[in-house]
Amino acid sequence: MGLRQRQPGPSLLLLLLVGTLVWPLPCMSLKLIPYTPQITAWDLEGKVTATTFSLEQPRCVLDWPASVASTVWLVVTFSNASKDFHNPQTLAEIPAFPRLLTDGHYMTLPLSLDQLPCEDPEGGSRSIPLLRVGNDPGCLADFYEPPYCNNPLPSPGPYRVKFLLMDARGSPQAETRWSDPITLHQGKAPGSIDTWPGQRSADMIIITSILSSLAGLLLLAFLAASTVHFSSLWWPEEAPEQLRIGSFMGKRYMTHHIPPSEASTLPVGCEPGLGPLPSLSP
Repeated sequence: MGLRQRQPGPSLLLLLLVGTLVWPLPCMSLKLIPYTPQITAWDLEGKVTATTFSLEQPRCVLDWPASVASTVWLVVTFSNASKDFHNPQTLAEIPAFPRLLTDGHYMTLPLSLDQLPCEDPEGGSRSIPLLRVGNDPGCLADFYEPPYCNNPLPSPGPYRVKFLLMDARGSPQAETRWSDPITLHQGKAPGSIDTWPGQRSADMIIITSILSSLAGLLLLAFLAASTVHFSSLWWPEEAPEQLRIGSFMGKRYMTHHIPPSEASTLPVGCEPGLGPLPSLSP
C-alpha cells in the first residue's frame, strides 16, 4: 500500500501566481526586432577607419512598442564578448566607455525616436543618415561630458553592435540582432614595408630609369653652363696686340717723299722739315 501524494493547497498556488505577476522576468517582456545593424551602404570614403566605423541609422525599426520617452542605445562589444553582455535594467547600470577595456562592452549614442524618423524632414535634408561610432576624440577630456562617451575605438577589434530600446526608467523594451564582426583598418608598421626593387613591376623600373637618366642629363647641362659662365669672368678674352698693358707699340708711319733707304743716309740735322742747327762758335 503506497503513500498518497500530497497536492499543493490553494494558498500555495495563490502565492506562486502572485509572485509571477509581481516579479516578471525581464526577458519575457523584451521584444527581439528582426533587424541586423550593418555598415552604411552609402558610397563614402572613410566608412571604416583605424578608430571609427559608420552604421546606417535604424529608421522605422524600433518605433514599436516604444513611447515618446523611450531611448535607442547602441551597444558596442568585442566580438568575443557579445555573448557575455547582459542588458542593463536601470539607467545606473548603463556601461560607459571605460568598461570596454575591462569588461569588453559599453553603450553610447543615445537617440530619441524623433531623431530617427522614417522619412527625411520636410524641406529636404542633405545630411547622410548614418551613425559614426568613435567619432568624438575629446569627450573623455571634457569635464561636463556625460559618461556614455563616443570615444575613438582603441584597437582594430573585431566588434559587434546591436540597438537596444529602453524606457525612461532604463528598462529594456526591445533589441535588435547582433551585427556581423566589424574589423577596423590597421596601418602597416614601417618595418614591414618592402622596399626591395625586385618586387616592383617592369613598367615601374623602366619609368624610374628614364627619369633618373633625364635628371642626370639636366645636371650635366647645368654644370657645363655654369663652367662657361664663370670662366668668362675669371679669364677674359686676350686683348688686341696694340692695347696690351705693360708694353708700348705703335704703328710705323712711312714718309711719302723720302724713300726709306735715303732717309737712313741723311746727316744729322738735315732731316726734312727741320731748320739748321745753331752754331756754337763766336
